[in-house]
Amino acid sequence: MILTGPRTVGKSTLLAGLGREFGRPVFDLDRPDARAAAASDPGFLVSGSEPVLIDEFQHAPEILDAIKAELNLDTRPGRFVLTGSTSYTVLPRAAQSLTGRAHIINVLPLSQGELDGHRERFIDLLWQDPEHIPLAAVRPCARGEYVDRILAGGFPMILQRQTARARTSWFADYVDLVVMRDVLDIARIRQREALPRLLRQFAAQTGQLLNIAKAGQAVGLENSSANRYATLLEATFMIQRLPAWGETLGRRLTAHPKVHVIDSGLGGWLLGLSAAKVNSRNPAALTEFGHLVETFAVGEILKQVSWANEVVTASHFRTETGDEVDLVLETWDGRVAGFEIKAGTRIKDPDLNGLRLLRDRLGDRFTGGFILNLGELAYRKEDKITVMPLSTLWS
Repeated sequence: MILTGPRTVGKSTLLAGLGREFGRPVFDLDRPDARAAAASDPGFLVSGSEPVLIDEFQHAPEILDAIKAELNLDTRPGRFVLTGSTSYTVLPRAAQSLTGRAHIINVLPLSQGELDGHRERFIDLLWQDPEHIPLAAVRPCARGEYVDRILAGGFPMILQRQTARARTSWFADYVDLVVMRDVLDIARIRQREALPRLLRQFAAQTGQLLNIAKAGQAVGLENSSANRYATLLEATFMIQRLPAWGETLGRRLTAHPKVHVIDSGLGGWLLGLSAAKVNSRNPAALTEFGHLVETFAVGEILKQVSWANEVVTASHFRTETGDEVDLVLETWDGRVAGFEIKAGTRIKDPDLNGLRLLRDRLGDRFTGGFILNLGELAYRKEDKITVMPLSTLWS
């Protein structure tokens, strides 16, 4: 089993808990001595008593070949648990060694339900019994609470820092650690000083169609370098691409992915947004916050997808005429649900066009469409299309 995700979301804590439960040591490859030992004799490291627990495995990818050799002799599941802050699929040795043998679980920043002390079931109910999803949040959020939740995000360590100065310092250190260390661990790059600036350009595109060429041009990178650096930022869980949904439904569709910063708190910091700035009603700040609301909502839904019972793919839908659905979920057997996300409280008729198109063209395959917004009212707008507060996802 391989647990991957951003730094500081709790992977090492989870691994330490497994170590206590099974009475096994954790090999922390963030430590130079452990890394050197793993590189010099990976076979010895992975042949001990089980389960073998290895933290930040990407620092010594040699161990993957050793694990493969062990699995060739004994394929029992649960023998190895690895964590990594770099995407498994970006490591060439990993792709060659353990493809088809490793179960990969993404560990993401804390969800709003986790922060409130309960497990959310919205996505499970969506596929099990969509007609009986509670329409209203148990406790609707006021706008100020939404702003605070979105700008805080879900990194556990940031939530322990109460002042703006402390949070600013933490985010700055976090970006420096990931961009200037983890990225350089997996690739040699010539213009490392461009990485933080490129990340900020992608933050400015969060919740929008990804334009790598434009972002690269803004920081003085050629297209080839900008594309490579974008892949590295995605591999270290700073950004994520949301691909375009593939079915035509008789319309010409955009093929471009959307981009989202992995955490809305990180995105808000990269954009220089604060609660005071958002509440000042500055038009530019409100536009940026609107995109951040979408990133926040998509992130909350994908966190529930990561532990839900159904195997689901996520994408976005957009026609060349502008009809869109911000998030499309599709199960392995072809059932589809759509989410349109609004940063305001008023729903206009054109806001439903994308969901209507999915509903009318997919028929019984369409489980339901939801317009999530920052208001307090919940109601059935049309057949299979529901308006509800964003907080319904977690409350």
